[in-house]
Amino acid sequence: MNGLRIYINQKTPGTWRLDPVFYTRRAGGPYYRWRYEELLGRWLGSRMHSYDLPVTELVAAPWKEVPTALKARLGEHYVD
Repeated sequence: MNGLRIYINQKTPGTWRLDPVFYTRRAGGPYYRWRYEELLGRWLGSRMHSYDLPVTELVAAPWKEVPTALKARLGEHYVD
């Protein structure tokens, strides 16, 4: 996962943990939004259009804050 960046939306500090949404981007590639889907029991990613992306509100997510299941899913998605 070289060059992978993981972001969270910090518009409202501290609330992202209640409904965790992560954004990822690798090198100059597209952004993806990741949300945990309770009914399916897994993380789902969707490619973002630039006009839907809150880039001014994104901050780097600490790796230790990224859920283990999402780390595994990102490993499947971003194959080196």
